[in-house]
Amino acid sequence: MDNGMKPRDRVLAALNRKPLDRPPVVCFTQSATVDQMDAVGVYWPDAHTDPEKMATLAMAANKVFGLESARLPFCLTVEAEIMGAEVDLGKVDRTPMVKKHPYEASSEVEIPKDFASRGRAKVVIEATKILKKKTEGKLPVVVGTTGPFTIAGHLVGTENILLWIITDPDSVHKFLKIAAEIEHQYVKAIAAAGADVIVMSDPSASTDMLSGEMFDEFAAPYIKQAFSGIEAKRVLHICGDTTILLEHMMATGVDGLSIEEKVVPEKAVEIVDNKVALIGNVGVVKPLLQGTPDDVMRDAKRVAKAGFHLVAPGCGLAARVPKNNIQALVKAVKG
Repeated sequence: MDNGMKPRDRVLAALNRKPLDRPPVVCFTQSATVDQMDAVGVYWPDAHTDPEKMATLAMAANKVFGLESARLPFCLTVEAEIMGAEVDLGKVDRTPMVKKHPYEASSEVEIPKDFASRGRAKVVIEATKILKKKTEGKLPVVVGTTGPFTIAGHLVGTENILLWIITDPDSVHKFLKIAAEIEHQYVKAIAAAGADVIVMSDPSASTDMLSGEMFDEFAAPYIKQAFSGIEAKRVLHICGDTTILLEHMMATGVDGLSIEEKVVPEKAVEIVDNKVALIGNVGVVKPLLQGTPDDVMRDAKRVAKAGFHLVAPGCGLAARVPKNNIQALVKAVKG
């Protein structure tokens, strides 16, 4: 039952942690699949560089599967590419990837004052405006961005960033400050274009890379800076087992945390204690990519029962996730 609520209203209520008859079922991370592309006749890599196509494909998750969100873009390389990183835009079932890093520790870096009007940032801003019109207030407009720690890694190499944390922390902070300023410009423009929710994904800031104390020094202040001064709902996504990071992530002041299945759902709910909204954490490999619809139904129902405010894939969807599994995700929550 949906009590007649529009998906946008349900999602915003969930992010405000208001009582609902059921959580919304959404995808706040990479949401496009080949089945969606076939259904709307828009494909990667064209949709990465054409705002109309990007907005059309963003709508497909709802149109094809009934997910209660419209989310764009479809990668984490927009910011780095504008700053000079070499990016491979991928193919129909593979997202863009950074292939070459443009800077070294000693490099002088100039941040364009008009960052949000350049390259694919401009495409995303225009697509956000188009999507706002297409959704007609019925679906939440969700826009993904890249976290400062991950951007810094794209600019100089993640391996270098991790080494410099030990040997040259000043250079790490130098590039984190640059990344945060880039992201702040971009996030403000996205909010002004009409985004209801901005999801900042910072996968390189996971526990695979950083301890809680390192997160507090090298990630949290820059996430705060990037997100400052906007009215859109702010969601932070970090990959991996973020159990020990949840308190640290909440301290960034965001409205919601998007987390993977490596975190036990019940434990996440216990730690977060309704202080922010929890989004996730149905596994994107198992069960969504490699499991059965029954597997997906079981895990989605567990997440909802545990008390997540929004039920969603725990990370970005693989383009070849079977359509029956996404349909099962929606059915498990909506009934």
